[in-house]
Amino acid sequence: MSVKVSQSAEAQALLRAAANLDGTDGSARAKQIIHRLLSDLFKAVDDLDMTPDEIWAGVNYFNKLGQDGEAALLAAGLGLEKYLDIRMDAQDKEAGLEGGTPRTIEGPLYLDGAPVRDGVARIDIDPDENAEPLVIRGTIKDQNGKPVDNAVIECWHGNSKGFYSHFDPTGAQSDFNLRGAVRTGPDGKYEFRTLMPVGYGCPPQGATQQLLNVLARHGNRPAHVHFFVTSERTRKLTTQINIEGDPLIWDDFAYATREDLVPPVTEKTGGTALGLKTDAYKEIEFDIQLTPLVQGKDTQIVNRLRASAAA
Repeated sequence: MSVKVSQSAEAQALLRAAANLDGTDGSARAKQIIHRLLSDLFKAVDDLDMTPDEIWAGVNYFNKLGQDGEAALLAAGLGLEKYLDIRMDAQDKEAGLEGGTPRTIEGPLYLDGAPVRDGVARIDIDPDENAEPLVIRGTIKDQNGKPVDNAVIECWHGNSKGFYSHFDPTGAQSDFNLRGAVRTGPDGKYEFRTLMPVGYGCPPQGATQQLLNVLARHGNRPAHVHFFVTSERTRKLTTQINIEGDPLIWDDFAYATREDLVPPVTEKTGGTALGLKTDAYKEIEFDIQLTPLVQGKDTQIVNRLRASAAA
């Protein structure tokens, strides 16, 4: 179809009315965003000559996406969450804030309310015979390399089936299995005693994988561990590490892998003395460097809907 109508007076008036640009009530910012997004959509319909069937297939898809509760998963899979990190990296560079442990995506599976321990936390609450013991430890430092006292580091990851507690479709895990938080002392050190995670895939019948299939893309992630790190005098860090050797490290459907976030995994003994289920265990040393507040403000806090539970 050669006819394009998105720039016509009728279509432009429709856009203004739909966003209520001329109304005095409501959120001016919301109106601005909706008007821009609708304008881009109308133009895309023209430019790509989208058919009514394609439009309604898209509407039906969004219905399924909501029913499946996968909007945040799709945001990661289509690179939107990674793009936000790219913008924040660029904003930091423009402001002269360089260095620090790289940020990467939060993902959709955080659960607020994990108990906070001093220095060390054992977080493998539920038995998992298929997962070997893992210790993750390190030091949290400031931009000058000094240990950060009273920082809180939260950790969460999946089990040997790739399921996260609280969201586990089998219902087999306690809410805070493989989730915990540690408060550092003057030495800035933290330690999590846990189990080795594996990667996971999008629910095969879910809306996210449905779209990825159309794009001929897989929906799998490498084995990884998530972290939030906060303190009163630094910005919040949202990051994750990949488990060395996973074949999907550089083929993550969520685009979360970064060069400095693949620490080595070493073989250790002495796990029995640490309360681990076997004497042999794996260890990851992951030191974290935080960045300073910007004019007294934390510019890395992201407000989004997150699940919560009582420990």
